[in-house]
Amino acid sequence: MKILGIDPGYAILGYGIVEMRESRFSLCDYGALTTAAGTALPDRLKSLYAALMEIIARHEPDAASVEELFFNSNAKTALLVGQARGAALLACVNSGLRIYEYTPLQIKQGLTGYGRADKTQMQAMVRTILHLDETPRPDDAADALAAAICHGHSAAYRARMEGFAK
Repeated sequence: MKILGIDPGYAILGYGIVEMRESRFSLCDYGALTTAAGTALPDRLKSLYAALMEIIARHEPDAASVEELFFNSNAKTALLVGQARGAALLACVNSGLRIYEYTPLQIKQGLTGYGRADKTQMQAMVRTILHLDETPRPDDAADALAAAICHGHSAAYRARMEGFAK
């Protein structure tokens, strides 16, 4: 199964693609989509959407794992990130991907076993699981890879549970 992970943002949107075979992960691609400050929001959203559509077409993932927004005390920032998240969801659904959403707490729990893990612990687990020498940069890309890995673990767990239910 090939999984696209997305860490939403309107200035920087992180993405990561992993492939999971049995219980092993391998890295396919990762990076960050950026939009320039001062650019009109509709143009930023269009740029993010188009770039994600291209990434999805190139890699043909089977599923998308998108980080849910956490409560932000700055309402304006939360709304802008929410709109970028909407553009990412639209790119995924228009590409025929099943979308799975996880909170930051669920992603941390899924990778480290501890829902309050810090960024350093998360990045160390991404490096370990994907057998990387260095932490993916920027942080948004590492977060997107974490979301993809979290879904891989979750999907494997769901499949085992369905097997027990039969």
